Amino acid sequence: MKQLRLIILFSILSLSVTVRAMEEQSVSLDTPTGKINGKIGLPDAKKPPIVLLIAGSGPTDMDGNTNSGGFSMKNNSLKLLAEGLAQRGIATLRFDKRGIASSSAATKKERDLRFEDYVTDVQGWIDRLSEDSRFSDVFVLGHSEGSLIGMLASVDNPKVKGFISLAGAGRPAYDIIEEQLSGQPAEVRHLVKSINDSLKAGKEVSNIPMGLMTLFRPSVQPYLISWYRYNPQEVIAKLRQPVLILQGDKDVQVSEEDAKLLKQSLPKAQFQILKDMNHVLKTCESVDMQVQQATYANPDLPVQEDLLITIEKFVKR
Repeated sequence: MKQLRLIILFSILSLSVTVRAMEEQSVSLDTPTGKINGKIGLPDAKKPPIVLLIAGSGPTDMDGNTNSGGFSMKNNSLKLLAEGLAQRGIATLRFDKRGIASSSAATKKERDLRFEDYVTDVQGWIDRLSEDSRFSDVFVLGHSEGSLIGMLASVDNPKVKGFISLAGAGRPAYDIIEEQLSGQPAEVRHLVKSINDSLKAGKEVSNIPMGLMTLFRPSVQPYLISWYRYNPQEVIAKLRQPVLILQGDKDVQVSEEDAKLLKQSLPKAQFQILKDMNHVLKTCESVDMQVQQATYANPDLPVQEDLLITIEKFVKR
């Protein structure tokens, strides 16, 4: 009976530790167009390092989920990443990008939005965290499109102790768009390249065909022009702080080649391909789209353990 009581007591204590693994605090960043809201995940540790998590492209919220235009996809990838790091004594801050979820009030008209707006927001968060005496060092982690945003915010920024590119593109956005449309008829491919060439030169394009309006509508062209200015290979080469490049080998959105291009541009960077990790940071042994889709919509499937271990080693090195 005494042994049974000890087992029960141990189970209760273990449950308590799990529940208290990460305390969350709401936080906001004031910008000229409104507040950007986020959450700080606090571990049970004294003066921990903190990692700023930057979500990827599109209407992706601070938890890594998508809910827009009647389409919803919940995988909790960034929330689970924050929880996993908290269990390893690392704090995090994740936030809804301007115009997304709880930060929708900070949106701009589409024609007025620029890629640099996202970079400025991240720089604001970095400044905020660097002044917070609860944390020892500030690290920046950008996922997918967030990788380029985080790189730009970290260049010549002594407040950033280290940068982590997680499933980040190694090529300019126009190259990726043209690759994604490589299966289209030659006429479409040539038209897309012509439009991109004009946008790369800073010139907007009128008379966009209806079939390409979603991608190149007039109101989004100024944003594309601002985004096309940046080549991730050139930007990462400018980083002076330690850099970690991570890529999953089952990622069907960003290729291993992208990670290798980033590594070639910054040979001193740490580099690791994570076996069986996909774009939403979950373990997946197949690149079959149906199998992948199941992980994109499973909020209970944990992020890969090797990912957490690798980030912990980099942050605590």
